[in-house]
Amino acid sequence: MRIGIEAQRIFRKNKHGMDYVVLQEILQLQQTDMHNEYFVFVKPGPDRCVEDSTRVHVIEVEAKSYPLWEQVALPRAAKNARVDMLHCTSNTAPLRCSIPLILTLHDIIFLEPRDKQNRSLYQNAGWLYRRLVVPRILPKCERIITVSDFEMKNIISKLHIPEQRMAMIYNGYNEWFHPLEDANKVYRKYMAEDGFIFFLGNTDPKKNTERTLIAYSRYLSRSEVKRPLLMADLDRQYLDGIISRNHIENVREFLFMPGYIPNADLPFIYNAAFAFLYTSLRESFGIPLLESMACGTPVITSNTSSMPEIGGPDAILVNPEEPNEIADMLLRLETDSDFYQRQKKVGLERARLFSWRHTAEQLLELYKEVYIEQK
Repeated sequence: MRIGIEAQRIFRKNKHGMDYVVLQEILQLQQTDMHNEYFVFVKPGPDRCVEDSTRVHVIEVEAKSYPLWEQVALPRAAKNARVDMLHCTSNTAPLRCSIPLILTLHDIIFLEPRDKQNRSLYQNAGWLYRRLVVPRILPKCERIITVSDFEMKNIISKLHIPEQRMAMIYNGYNEWFHPLEDANKVYRKYMAEDGFIFFLGNTDPKKNTERTLIAYSRYLSRSEVKRPLLMADLDRQYLDGIISRNHIENVREFLFMPGYIPNADLPFIYNAAFAFLYTSLRESFGIPLLESMACGTPVITSNTSSMPEIGGPDAILVNPEEPNEIADMLLRLETDSDFYQRQKKVGLERARLFSWRHTAEQLLELYKEVYIEQK
């Protein structure tokens, strides 16, 4: 098979969720599949994280904007490469393409009610683009992959996609996320000492940053330890607005905001952290949840969307819209050592059920199915 994979943004320096998913899928297929040929279509960037090999060919495709790249340059490059199928990995795909399409639809948040408080131009533009493209492209796809049972049921219910055209393939996590004896050499770039609370978020309202910060304020008012909070990928001005309108000035001296943390540093951060807060309102999968559990760091996560599915029946699940529940669980972890140790064990055992290798194996089987159907 000659398999095309769209991986537009994997060469950018600051990668995010979907970038890491397709990157790990490509690397695993490159290591394990010795029979088929892959053509990876990317936009030029500074981080060349995939190199050409005997069966994997990296094709750099340039265009001035995301829509032009995907709608014009990508189908032209795929046609020139004579691929048997094109796997588009980030929710959208070319509207006009003569090549059989496979689409990874991570979620359909763009069809759900939009939070009017989101003022990010980038996020709002992406929301509008997906809203315009996805309903038109779905009927043309041979298979639609999603990443959890929750999201698959959601897509089938809301978009009326026949179940036989759907495929559910779980994400994995990188093997360097595991317990470490000494995380000092890296985490001290971000924090003076270990035992802090860690939160990954951004300005998207679904990440629930505001309620999480309110919960942290209530934790501080009741805790004898008062652990600092490391908040990645957030800026001071955004947090100042949350602090001011909620009158939670007590959090200021305990916050540490280093900005973007490279993925290579995250294992050391998780290992040095006392607990990880993954209190989103909605996630289609939640790779950070797995990463923290694989490092043996207890996670407080939400009882909504896919998070109970990925975290498992013994995970710490809270209502993300109730700051008191988040604060209560932080305090329980801090004061109940038996509970804390049980949660470390729960996470380590749960994480073993997921791997990028298993993800790649399932992908390859799906490629074979589509290839056979086209012959």
